[in-house]
Amino acid sequence: MFTTWANAGLLVVLLADFLVDGAQGSVEKDLSAECRVFLYMGTPPVGLEDHSLRKICQRYNGKPRFVTLYDTMDHVPVYSAYTFKRSDGEKRVDVPWMFEPQLATVSATGEMQAFPRGYGHQNFEDAQAVLEDYDNVVSYERGHLNPDEHQADPDDKAATYTLTNVVPLAREFNIGPWKEHEHIIRHRLNNYCRGTAYVVTGITTSGHMIRRHNIDRVAIPTYMWSAYCCINYDHNAPYEERYKFPAFAYYGLNARENNQVLEISVKKLEEFLKGSTFVDKNFRIFVDDCVPPPSALP
Repeated sequence: MFTTWANAGLLVVLLADFLVDGAQGSVEKDLSAECRVFLYMGTPPVGLEDHSLRKICQRYNGKPRFVTLYDTMDHVPVYSAYTFKRSDGEKRVDVPWMFEPQLATVSATGEMQAFPRGYGHQNFEDAQAVLEDYDNVVSYERGHLNPDEHQADPDDKAATYTLTNVVPLAREFNIGPWKEHEHIIRHRLNNYCRGTAYVVTGITTSGHMIRRHNIDRVAIPTYMWSAYCCINYDHNAPYEERYKFPAFAYYGLNARENNQVLEISVKKLEEFLKGSTFVDKNFRIFVDDCVPPPSALP
């Protein structure tokens, strides 16, 4: 899934290692407590290790909004992890696309920023995607991992519009089966999740890239996948919905055709990803597979 890192990636890693954990920085070697609230049991997925991967606490307007594991070599998020907010599904459309300054330099602000006008080639382009990477790309468009329709607060919605939260998706897949399933999950969690729903949405890649100026720039996902965990749910929900709690998952092929989305158990998704991408044999999305200890049951 991940490319071999070279000097540029090493520089990013060395710079990021100097960051101070906590509120001072959004690119963190170890996620701070205020950022772990977006993860079930405060624990990120395990079994994903690579020198080019950086943990980003996605901050906007003074607050952390969600967490992303970002590949600075392939210029795509490996996954974004967030807590679902009950939402009517409306989109926020008046937001400029943003980038993560601290992927480039430790002296930058700890919050995502809008792309400056006429920025040309600047150092942040080495470590992350930029708007020009998606220009004149006919077959693909920017697809969210943390979709704004799964958020309610306007600032939470706005924070999803960073290029560190999007990947190239085939338009037919993005506006078709994948978007439809984001709607399905929103309705399900709106109606039957009574507590916090933790969601992790990620990708697999196979080496195909968006190229700009004859340079490989942005990895194209082969599959999109997502899993949620909600331990406090409506036990009186209809069976066809109730058996998909406390956790369930889905995935789909990022293609113009034959791109249906399949719902499966989290365990089956983990087995699928072990066979489809570079993850450790101990790869796990949720601690204890989202099975809470007896003392935590409602």
